[in-house]
Amino acid sequence: MRQNPCHPTAETLFALVRQKDSSISLATVYRNLNQLAENGFIRKLEHLDNVARFDHNLTKHYHFICSECAAVMDIDSDIATDIEQRLAEQTGLAVEGADIFLRGVCPNCLKHKTN
Repeated sequence: MRQNPCHPTAETLFALVRQKDSSISLATVYRNLNQLAENGFIRKLEHLDNVARFDHNLTKHYHFICSECAAVMDIDSDIATDIEQRLAEQTGLAVEGADIFLRGVCPNCLKHKTN
């Protein structure tokens, strides 16, 4: 997971692990990823692009999904430091956590569009 910062799916990790251990099953990969997520070692992201992805970065951050290449990138939460506090103040909601997903076009795809 730490060597693959692209927020991989279970299938992506399965293909990588399968290169080293051909006896591993996709069910084993899913079971282990879900167990790691349940125990707080990784995060399971289920609302990015209609497929579960896994994130080893447990610090507070947001995600950007490129609509062209489907790359998923971490965005530092400092970009909107007080969003949860402002929401609580303005609505009275008790925010326990936030998963913020931004969509658009990444710099690499923008570069290819302009060329």
